[in-house]
Amino acid sequence: MSAISRPEVEHLARLARIDMTDEELDRMAGQLGAVLDAVQQVTAAVTEDVPATSHPVPLTNVTRPDVVRPGLTAEEALAGAPEAEDGRFRVPQILEEDA
Repeated sequence: MSAISRPEVEHLARLARIDMTDEELDRMAGQLGAVLDAVQQVTAAVTEDVPATSHPVPLTNVTRPDVVRPGLTAEEALAGAPEAEDGRFRVPQILEEDA
C-alpha cells in the first residue's frame, strides 16, 4: 500500500491553503493513499509493447468544405423579429447607461 502520512497530508493542505480538522486530515490520508494505490496499479499494468494513447480509437474530425452561400438579406432577417429599428434588431435595454 502506498501510504501517505498524515504530516504529508497536513503539509499539502497548508500549501493549498485549506484548513482541515484532525479528523479530515486522517480521513484524507486514507483516501489519498487509495488514490496512490490505484495509480500504482495502473502504472504496473503498462507494458513496453503498448503505445501511449489519449483515446482508444483514432479520432477523425468530420468537417465539410467551407463554401460561401447566399444568406438572408437584412430585411429577411428582420422580418421575424418582434421589433426592429433603423435596420437592426430592437432588444430591451439591460444595462443602465447614460445616453
